Amino acid sequence: MPDDETQTPTLNRGPAARTSRELHAQRLPGAGEVPAPWLLRLIAVGLVLAALNLRPAITSLGALLEEVRDGLHMSGSVAGVLTSVPPLCFAVFGVMAPRLARRFGAGAVVCAGMAAIAAGLVIRPYIGSTAGFLAASALALMGIAVSNILMPVIVKRWFPDRVGTMTGLYSMALALGTALAAAVTVPVTGALGGNWRTGLAVWAVLAAVAVLPWIVLVRDRTPAPGLPAPGPSAPGPAASGTPAEAPALRITRSRTAWALACFFGLQATAAYITMGWMPQIFRDAGVSAGTAGLLLAVTMAMGVPLAFVIPRVASRLKQQGPIVVALGLCGLIGYGGLYLAPAAGAWAWALLLGVANCAFPLALTMIGMRARSGAGVVRLSAFAQSTGYLLAIPGPLLVGVLYQHSGGWGLPIALMAGLMIPQMAAGILAGRDRTIEDEC
Repeated sequence: MPDDETQTPTLNRGPAARTSRELHAQRLPGAGEVPAPWLLRLIAVGLVLAALNLRPAITSLGALLEEVRDGLHMSGSVAGVLTSVPPLCFAVFGVMAPRLARRFGAGAVVCAGMAAIAAGLVIRPYIGSTAGFLAASALALMGIAVSNILMPVIVKRWFPDRVGTMTGLYSMALALGTALAAAVTVPVTGALGGNWRTGLAVWAVLAAVAVLPWIVLVRDRTPAPGLPAPGPSAPGPAASGTPAEAPALRITRSRTAWALACFFGLQATAAYITMGWMPQIFRDAGVSAGTAGLLLAVTMAMGVPLAFVIPRVASRLKQQGPIVVALGLCGLIGYGGLYLAPAAGAWAWALLLGVANCAFPLALTMIGMRARSGAGVVRLSAFAQSTGYLLAIPGPLLVGVLYQHSGGWGLPIALMAGLMIPQMAAGILAGRDRTIEDEC
C-alpha cells in the first residue's frame, strides 16, 4: 500500500509534473546512480568557470605590481612577501580540503571557495593598508587552494569514465584564465580610468559568476573515489580493506616521494616567481606595462597545448627524466636571455619560460605513475603538493629581498637559474620507474 500511495499521485499528474519530479530525483544522485545529462553539463560548466578563477588573483597582481607597491608604499621585501603568499596558502589550506570535502561535500566546498575568491578580490584593493591587502589576498587564495585540490575529486565523482578528457578541459581553462588575467588586466585598468584598484577588483565578477553552477551541489555528500566518507560504517573503502592498508604506507620513507615533493616545490617556486615578478623584470628593462602583461600571458598560455601533450608523452615512457631535462634546459636558456638581453629577446624568453613552467602537468602525471593503488596516489599527491608548496614559500620572498638590496635583477635571475639545477636533479630521481609501495 505505501508503494501504491506514493506512485498514484505521479501517475495522475501528467508528463510535465513527472518530468519535474524526475529531474528533482536525479538532481543529486548517489554513488552508482546515473546523473541527468543536464546536471553533468552544468557541472562541466562549473569546472571550467572554477578553473578560470584559479590564477587571476595572482597574475593580475603581477601585471600591476608596480602600481600596487606605489599605492600601498610597499618595499621590495614586502612585495616579496606578497608574492610568497600563494604557495603559503596552498600549503596551509590545501591540506584542509579533503577534510572539508568529507564533512560538507566537495561541491559545497568549491562553491564556498569561489565565494571566498570573489570576496577577497573585491575587498583587497580598497582595504587601504598593506596588512589588509595581504589578508584579503589570503582569503582569495584560500578559496583557490581548496578548489584547486578538489577539482580532481569532482571529476572522479561525476565523470569517472572521462577523467582524462575533463582533466584536460579544466587544465586548459586554468591556463587560459592565467594567461587572460596577465594579458588584459593592464588594458582593462586603462579602460576603467587607470585606477589599479578597479583593475584588480574587476576579476571578482568572474569569480562571482563561478559560484552559480555550484549551488546545485551544496547538498551533495556522496564521496568520490579516493575520498572516503567519514565513519567506521561508511561503504566503499572500508569493505575493500583500504583503511587497513593505508597506515602501513609510511610515505616519508620513500625516496621517490621526497624527490617528487622537491620537484613539485621547485617547479612551483619558478612558477610563482614568474607570475609575481616577470612583468616587473620586463618593465624595468624598458618594456611597457601592457606589453609586459602580454609577455606573461604568452608564458602562461604555453600551458594550454602542452598540458595535453606532456602528460600523454610522459605516460608512455618508463622514465620521465628526459622530459625533465628538456624543460629545465628551456628554463636555463630563458633565464640566461633575461639576464643578457631582457628587452631585445623578450618574446623568445617568454616562450622558453612558458615551456619550462609546464613542469607542473609533468609533476601531476608522475604523481599518478609513482603509486600502484588509488589510496597510494591520494597520499602521494597530498604529501608531494603540501610539502612542495611549503618548499616554494621562500623563493618569491628571496627574489624581492635580492631585488631591493642589489638594486637590479642580476642576482634574482641568477637565483632562478640556479634553482633549475636541483629541480632537474629531483625530477630525474622522481621520474625513475618505481612506485612508493616498493619503498615504504
